[in-house]
Amino acid sequence: MFSKICNEVFAQSIQDYHVTDHIDAGINNPHPPTSIEHLLYKKNWIDTVQWHLEDIIREPSINPDEALKIKRRIDASNQERTDMVEFIDSYFLDQFKDVEVLDSATINTESPAWAIDRLSILALKIYHMAEQANRAGADEAHRENCAAKLSVLQEQQNDLSTAIDQLLNNMESGMVYMKVYKQMKMYNDPNLNPVLYGKGNG
Repeated sequence: MFSKICNEVFAQSIQDYHVTDHIDAGINNPHPPTSIEHLLYKKNWIDTVQWHLEDIIREPSINPDEALKIKRRIDASNQERTDMVEFIDSYFLDQFKDVEVLDSATINTESPAWAIDRLSILALKIYHMAEQANRAGADEAHRENCAAKLSVLQEQQNDLSTAIDQLLNNMESGMVYMKVYKQMKMYNDPNLNPVLYGKGNG
């Protein structure tokens, strides 16, 4: 099952990041560059770094200049994350390019890679909620509350994994077809963001 590969790679990436637990730690992707595992590992590494950037920027006493730097870094990370999702969808487009699509085929509400994106974030939530459920020094009520949340997250992971595998199976059989739409984010584009192209500033 493809979801099993995803969950294993995501867990490995998260574990590897937390060896140093630093946003500037260099990625050391252990998978062959041409493999889907390589893309999945890189995708989750981006998500993991951004998770911690989001933590840092919420520090109440953070210096405003530092906060702006972190915000710009988060913006760049979001763009990189979107690019990686589109790379992964390109893999699936190539994988299923010769499938004969049935006349009765339907289109899914999201592409496989955007579902996998959610699976990557769930892996991060599970890792960090497990940390809280076992946090030394936290009171019992906190640990029990986090353990209950962890159980829900694990159920979500199982359900989403099943849904992804079903989607891929249906695509392979021609029952579902996919399209990939570029996200066309406007705020990063100097030709589309009025603040960047100077609308009203002249």
